Amino acid sequence: MNIKKSILVRVRVASLCVFIFAISIAVKIAHIQVMEGEKWAKLNNTVMFDYKTVKATRGNIYSDNGSLLATDLPFYKVAIDPTLAKKEIFDKGIDSLSRFLAKYYKDKNADDYTRMIKDARSLGKHYIVVNRKQINYQTKKLMASWPIFREGRYKGGVIFEKIDVRYRPFSNLSRRTVGFVNEQGRGVGLEHSFNDALGGQNGEALFQKIAGGTWKPVFDGNNVKAVDGFDIQTTLDINLQDVAETSLYRAMEQHNADEGTVAVMEVKTGYIKAISNLSKDGSGAYTEKFNHAVGGLVEPGSTFKLVTMIGLLEDTNIELTDKIETGRGEYTFYKKKVRDHEEGGYGTISIKRSFEVSSNIAMAKLIDKHFGTKPQKFLDHVDRLRLTKPLGLQINGEAYPKITRPKDQDWSGITLPWMSHGYGFEITPLHTLTLYNAVANEGVMIKPIFVTSIRQADQSTKEFETEVLNDKICSNKTLRQLKVLLEGVVENGTAMNLKSADYRIAGKTGTAQILENGHYTKKVITSFVGYFPAHAPKYTILVLIKNPKGWQQYGNNVAGPVFKEIADNIYSRDINLHIAMEKRKIPELGVFPTIKAGKQDEIVMITNLLGVSTHSSGEDDWIKATKIGNALQLKNNLILKDQVPDVKGMTFKDALYLLEKTGLRVSYEGLGRVSEQSITPGSKFTKGSKIYLRLS
Repeated sequence: MNIKKSILVRVRVASLCVFIFAISIAVKIAHIQVMEGEKWAKLNNTVMFDYKTVKATRGNIYSDNGSLLATDLPFYKVAIDPTLAKKEIFDKGIDSLSRFLAKYYKDKNADDYTRMIKDARSLGKHYIVVNRKQINYQTKKLMASWPIFREGRYKGGVIFEKIDVRYRPFSNLSRRTVGFVNEQGRGVGLEHSFNDALGGQNGEALFQKIAGGTWKPVFDGNNVKAVDGFDIQTTLDINLQDVAETSLYRAMEQHNADEGTVAVMEVKTGYIKAISNLSKDGSGAYTEKFNHAVGGLVEPGSTFKLVTMIGLLEDTNIELTDKIETGRGEYTFYKKKVRDHEEGGYGTISIKRSFEVSSNIAMAKLIDKHFGTKPQKFLDHVDRLRLTKPLGLQINGEAYPKITRPKDQDWSGITLPWMSHGYGFEITPLHTLTLYNAVANEGVMIKPIFVTSIRQADQSTKEFETEVLNDKICSNKTLRQLKVLLEGVVENGTAMNLKSADYRIAGKTGTAQILENGHYTKKVITSFVGYFPAHAPKYTILVLIKNPKGWQQYGNNVAGPVFKEIADNIYSRDINLHIAMEKRKIPELGVFPTIKAGKQDEIVMITNLLGVSTHSSGEDDWIKATKIGNALQLKNNLILKDQVPDVKGMTFKDALYLLEKTGLRVSYEGLGRVSEQSITPGSKFTKGSKIYLRLS
């Protein structure tokens, strides 16, 4: 019995071996036939079969709220294998199908379509293109219900060849930032920078070349299916993008400018919420041809004076109240003249005032005095502020800043004075935006972000978090002084036209002459960069407009209004930026009165009337009050000559009286008691200086 089983097993194994051998022979024969066919094809200068790339569906690009910025829409080329349909189906449906085709394509009549398809069937052609015009998905569904076509691919012979077409729902909005990729893989913007993620993995399929040079897809087990690309989530706010682009476009039309850039950055996150780059298109209109914010280099002009002040405040003992002589508007450095915009000059003014009015002479004299013999010390600040190398953005094509150093051949005695007010070197607009955002962000410099995540369906495959470039650009004292300077520009200086009754703006104007062929021309680049609301910054905005025409050619009246229009729009849409109205206070019995600071005799009188016990530690006129149980502890609040008094906790009436008596000019916002003051208590000042109070 065991012998029989053994023989049976051997017979089966032998049969299996013979079967496998037969299959391998068949495969080899088929392979030889294919090879021979390819040899024959090469000898006849034709290719009968070939594996071709099947493109993957490209991933989507989304705005911050999920709106589509770019997507692949499926279009189809319609072809047919007229030999597949059975005779009765073909004969019954061909006339009706031809009428449908003629009515849709409108390029030939029904008889022409009938003749074309019948001739191909009689000649045994397995693939003909019905029409080279591509159709969309809805039309494909409609055609799939027509006679013969409704039988499908294998019974009716219809072939819908899918072709993906890139589509931007918002047309040219943020066109250069979203970007593109061409057939050769070249491109710009996010499409190109994130091409590896968006592009997916192409597949491969076997095609047969038939008469007329047409390629027909052939089913093959070795076909590789394409893998669709991932989606990317951007930081762009499509509504704000529209406002920014429209405002920039309108200003450029008004001033007949050549180029313009606007960028809006969220202070705490670094998210770029809107970015637009417009250039003349040659027909009187403007379009996005180049991303100036990322790849354009410009001399920043007076917006660079912020860097000059950082170096001075960090490395010297100057005070904003110190005086400087600017003369009558012209000063000579090494046979080169520096001029101020004000005809007749500003005379002797404080350093704070020189920044507010954007005095080139003041900045040049200060930097020459304090850094003239040690220029590298100033350039060390420029390096720390990340102004001498690319920021490492998520978008390809970032320009490399150009800056002169003491060891370079073109360095001279005038290099540093000219650099102090923004000449003799070039940086990108986003470098300037990032610097000002750092001031708004309490000294923390963060990298601008365009993309927050790469996603597959609803799953995130990669997150991009806020990246710190410099955790502290300067000391806290310098930072407070910078904020005073930037607010002063809008409150009292060159940008007073941007002053708002609803919120405070801090920023700097800039007007730089354009260098062409080694010489400065009368053409200018106007700019304004700043943040708002000044007391609790949420957004930083940069506006740059190149070569405006007409009599208005300064940063405050060309670029500034674009900033204001965008800021107003944000303010109107973001309820969190609004200061809530103070609730009406209704006295309640048994509630301890709010007494924080004020004049001692008045506080004692009030507390006696209310029956509140007080304990005083001195006889000074002005005091600070601290609640201890059911009593008040009164401590002296020293008021010293030529020093800013501490008015926090006082009523506005008391604070106003004390500050104006001291010699300060007061501006304020809010209601109630003083919660913040712009100048640190105990600081030295000069009479006439302005102090800002926040009441709450």
